[in-house]
Amino acid sequence: MLQPIIFLNSHPIQYFVPLYQQLAKDPDFSLMVLYCSDETINGATDQQFGVKVHWDIPLLQEYNFKFLRNYSFKPSIFKGFWGLMNWGIINYLRKAPKSYLIVHGWASFSHILAIVFGKMFGHTICLRAETPLNQEILKNVFIRALKNCWLRFLFLFIDKFLFIGKQNKLFYQSLGVSVSNLIFIPYAVDNKRFQTVAAQNNKASAREYLKLATDKKIILFSGKYIDKKRPLDLLQAFNGLQENCFLVMVGEGELKPQMQQYILENNLTDSVLLTGFINQSRIPFYYAAADFFVMCSGLGETWGLSINEAMNFKLPIIVSEICGSSFDLVEENLNGFVFETGNIIDLKKKLIKLSSLSDEKIKSMGEASLAKVDQFSYDSIILSLRQMIKPNI
Repeated sequence: MLQPIIFLNSHPIQYFVPLYQQLAKDPDFSLMVLYCSDETINGATDQQFGVKVHWDIPLLQEYNFKFLRNYSFKPSIFKGFWGLMNWGIINYLRKAPKSYLIVHGWASFSHILAIVFGKMFGHTICLRAETPLNQEILKNVFIRALKNCWLRFLFLFIDKFLFIGKQNKLFYQSLGVSVSNLIFIPYAVDNKRFQTVAAQNNKASAREYLKLATDKKIILFSGKYIDKKRPLDLLQAFNGLQENCFLVMVGEGELKPQMQQYILENNLTDSVLLTGFINQSRIPFYYAAADFFVMCSGLGETWGLSINEAMNFKLPIIVSEICGSSFDLVEENLNGFVFETGNIIDLKKKLIKLSSLSDEKIKSMGEASLAKVDQFSYDSIILSLRQMIKPNI
């Protein structure tokens, strides 16, 4: 039996739960997941989607978890640093056997509590954050300097730094973290679930199920309609391609009225579909129906897990260079293209280039996407965790 693992999360996250379920089935691991909030389980309104979100995949089954009481004066995962104040973390970590404590970031007071008191009580503290260096260097120099001073102090409590990709690794190294303390724990989605759906649904059947055009190349966007995701960039770049292409934008959010207005003003109603919020069980069918996937996000898109999802369906991808994952998941001309963030002309060129490729080339790019994303899987994470944790002898 390996030394126990404790994960600390702000709330149940649909991308993490399948990993916990898989870990719980492995007899070598003893797992506990601590949650600081249950508001999303109780049907809280997602402030970016703008709608109440009830994920339709099981988030509280087949693994050990515990909700910690939140004593915050403004309790919410959406209320910033002071939105989570879970004093029970201290007593839990005091009583728990010595474990590997994996804390996801430093965004709340509870994260800091866990790091400081976990270290005090003899746990091995592992930090898994998302911050990419390419985005940090674009921020205000003075604010960045203050943040780096704070992080250098916080990092004194950290034993292992679990980096999710190349830019995240460079961020840690820029703050003096030794290579020996860096462990690659890739960002991943439930590849097996998505690939199973892909195997069971070909493009024609998925389009029939979703009532989508059968005679056009479908470009897919999946994400919130918010400034960070820059959905209007894609609409502008798509304008003029509608003769042989159809754009499906899966999501919901505050920019929807502006997007609808742009579609109407530019006569794109027959070429663009805004789906509204689509739940987890139905999203895979949109990937199965698509020909290409586009993520055009700006500053703040530290990774972009929708890209992982799309690659499981053998989709060529177009990704903005600011996205953290563009350095890991995209190989230019092999499985997709990278464009300059916010550059509508560059994005349009990449859309035209991809949509004009032969079916044979598109297929080979899709195969390359699948091969690449297989390296970013729960199996890879579990292997890295197993190598990191020494037997508890």
